[in-house]
Amino acid sequence: MAVIHRTTLTPTKLELLASWLPAQPWYQEPEGGPRPAKAGGFRLDDPAGEVGIEFMVLTEGPEAEPRSYLVPLTYRAAPLEEAADALLGTAEHGVLGRRWVYDGAHDPVLVRELGALFLGKSAPQAQSESDTPDPTVRAHYTGPATAPLTPRLHRALTPLPDGAPEEAAPALGRLFAGWQLPDGTGVRGVFAVVEEG
Repeated sequence: MAVIHRTTLTPTKLELLASWLPAQPWYQEPEGGPRPAKAGGFRLDDPAGEVGIEFMVLTEGPEAEPRSYLVPLTYRAAPLEEAADALLGTAEHGVLGRRWVYDGAHDPVLVRELGALFLGKSAPQAQSESDTPDPTVRAHYTGPATAPLTPRLHRALTPLPDGAPEEAAPALGRLFAGWQLPDGTGVRGVFAVVEEG
């Protein structure tokens, strides 16, 4: 299980994201520029213990019309050459030293473990606690388990209507998790899907 260190990260994750977000095609910058706030998420473990994997939810904008985004991040002790274009930057971790921070959608370890989550072979972990499963993260999958899965992430998140059922159709699989809106309301939505073909 991943160990969550109570220490510093310089620059912070939000500082790295504030300069990276505006360049993303799925992002809508609010008036006054990016001011993202952390609103939820979860982690997955790398069985090899080498790569930190985090699914972070950010919210920003006016409380009447907040926008929510899913930003999957990976943290590595060395550069990942095949994902150079997905590098957000480097940061100094108070315990682990220099970390290379990537948009995890382009990191093969995150993609593999996300697929394993749909197949029940990986368990979601609390975002800020060591060795603590997160039972609120649920994957529904109805397809064959004969090959590695490549889920598609939902970058712009939409809260499910109150009372909406969590079901896989029409996709083969859907991953549901929660976050908080700026007014403190807790919501849930689809973080990733597995589609046919």
